[in-house]
Amino acid sequence: MHGRIEEVTALLAASDQQAESETPFDLAAYLDRIGLSAAPPPTVGGLAQLVRAHRLAIPFENLDIPLERGISIDPDAVFDKLVRRRRGGYCFEQNALLDRAVNALGIEGRPLLARVWLGVEGEEDVPPLTHQLELVHLDGAPWIIDGGFGGSYCPPMPLTEGESGSGPEGARHRLRRHDRFEWMLERTGPDAHTDGRGDASPDWQRQYSFTLADVHRADRELSNHWTATRPDTRFTSLVIASRVTADGFLSLTGLLLREGRGTQEARETLLDSAAALHDALDSRFGIAIEREEAERLFAFIKR
Repeated sequence: MHGRIEEVTALLAASDQQAESETPFDLAAYLDRIGLSAAPPPTVGGLAQLVRAHRLAIPFENLDIPLERGISIDPDAVFDKLVRRRRGGYCFEQNALLDRAVNALGIEGRPLLARVWLGVEGEEDVPPLTHQLELVHLDGAPWIIDGGFGGSYCPPMPLTEGESGSGPEGARHRLRRHDRFEWMLERTGPDAHTDGRGDASPDWQRQYSFTLADVHRADRELSNHWTATRPDTRFTSLVIASRVTADGFLSLTGLLLREGRGTQEARETLLDSAAALHDALDSRFGIAIEREEAERLFAFIKR
């Protein structure tokens, strides 16, 4: 893995010298991918319908990193991977796709970058900008949406101090102003609806902070490159997949499969072979990969 970092770095550097290719957005194909028969209206209700369908249909995953392919956030590459090839992706892919979708619906939107605080104690060790979310405007008011965080469903939320929202599985999110990091999104809810980084405490915990600063292509490329190549981080040292379900959350971290439903305690299963990993990715997450790829992932986990 680490021996490939220079190669991936060179690939990303080369892509920085080219303009992003972007063919017209195929809204019909995207809507089919997320299971909607018609485009929702450009309203608050329509936005909520779109984000919910996106989260239910497209899994969160980092498989191309342990498979040593790197992560491209070129718009056409993202569309091909997540829509046409029906794969999943992580935040820089997921929210880039969602950004194009909301704009196709006539909703103004732009990316924001965030610092993930789950599992971080205090504020001395400030985490890097490794998450992308989206800022949209409806009826003259700002909202945030997120189709690509590897945790329980967060509905669209107006950018207002103390605003909160909940998902059908019981997790809640809240927006707070922060004197140092501008905005903080907090969460509370069943530990079963996290990927293992959550806290079973009923108290609010920090999920990520963000500012409203303009985010340029170079900013997203830099954050994506760090996230996809930095040695010994969550994304470069683990195999990760997760999916929001109708009443809970399903996650895979390494070979540990966790499923939470409602208020029930998460059910855990330890996968014991490449075949079991292949079948779980296919049947539980809707990620179809070759058996040879599953063997490579299994070897990466067991190394």
